[in-house]
Amino acid sequence: EATPTEASIVMATVSLPSFLRSWRCGVRKNASSSLAACRDILSSELEGIKQAGTWKSERVITSPQAASIKVQNQSGELLNFCANNYLGLSSHPDVIAAGKKAMDEYGAGLSSVRFICGTQDIHKELERKISTFHGREDAILYASCFDANAGLFEVLLQQEDSAISDQLNHASIIDGLRLCKTNKLRYKHCDMSDLEALLQQTQSSRMRLVVTDGAFSMDGEVAPFKEICRLAEQYKALVFSDECHATGFLGKRGRGTEEYYGLDGKIDIINSTLGKALGGAAGGYTTGPKELIDLLRQRSRPYLFSNSLPPPVVACASKVFDLLMDGSELTGKLADTTKYFRKQMQEAGFTLRGADHPIVPVMLNDARLASEFADEMLEKGIYVIGFSYPVVPKGEARIRVQLSAVHSRADVDRCIQAFVDIGKRKGVLQ
Repeated sequence: EATPTEASIVMATVSLPSFLRSWRCGVRKNASSSLAACRDILSSELEGIKQAGTWKSERVITSPQAASIKVQNQSGELLNFCANNYLGLSSHPDVIAAGKKAMDEYGAGLSSVRFICGTQDIHKELERKISTFHGREDAILYASCFDANAGLFEVLLQQEDSAISDQLNHASIIDGLRLCKTNKLRYKHCDMSDLEALLQQTQSSRMRLVVTDGAFSMDGEVAPFKEICRLAEQYKALVFSDECHATGFLGKRGRGTEEYYGLDGKIDIINSTLGKALGGAAGGYTTGPKELIDLLRQRSRPYLFSNSLPPPVVACASKVFDLLMDGSELTGKLADTTKYFRKQMQEAGFTLRGADHPIVPVMLNDARLASEFADEMLEKGIYVIGFSYPVVPKGEARIRVQLSAVHSRADVDRCIQAFVDIGKRKGVLQ
């Protein structure tokens, strides 16, 4: 009989893939008939996704997130035009250094939720910076903005209230509203006449909340807040905005859609993310009236039952707020790059959606064309993604370009030229 040491040597000589295959076969043999039936159902679902042409594959990046990245099985570097890294801060040296320092001083994680033993001074400091940045009374951190949206509405709204939501709001808003028992209504996308009709219809509600994305991620379109806020004030409703695709870069100082429209303080409740322009690591937050934030700390389930944000993530985000509040040229550079790209693409003959936003949908309308176009862009060293139904409506397939403050003019020109070359070859351009 082999000794434990000899057994481990024998085991080490067995290739890991072979060992795992044997283990999986053993698991399958011992699986219950219920699990076997479940596998069949899941396999059918997966096959349906493939047949519908909506299967999502994941390209594997082997470098930091940046304007240029390395991708597994691709030679050389690719220009990345599909990340939410709007300010290019995901791999900023000061941000990385702050994360490393926090790991040394505060550890890798808290192994606790906030209200038990998971709140460090750096969490409170970041919440203060967030509320100061937005000009609000207080803020509360979450593991993600998805969690912030899941945790807000159930606490704020009751059966005698009404939530009036844009029909194209993000999935996290939709799921968050599903969790609460309030009266839920949808208005047609950015249709202010329809919104007003629903505000008139719900005047008997105790409290009403107009719910919208600040910027819609598939269309590069900013919500019409001047009209939304005017109607909300007229009908005594509150306004909520999900600022994930606005915080840090929209507006002269990157304060988001409020600053973009010159409406400082008019949006009552703001949810946003630390995982896009603000360093790109993870985390989300709600900022607004102190009473609301206090109540969320007492009742918001994603906050109460999720681990605290890890110290390195907190420190990275905190450093980003320092950079932005000290005055940054990045927002202006991104605005100039956005204006230039949109102008050049329109002059080339492409149809674009949205305005003034670094999300630039290039409309191709045919799903197969969008997929092939994106593949050919990759061959030219440009990483973009084609989107089609069910992510966007049928007949509205597109390539979504996302610009960053760290894209050079040469990067942008190379991307435009690739679009033009492929567009002519595929008959999109004359």
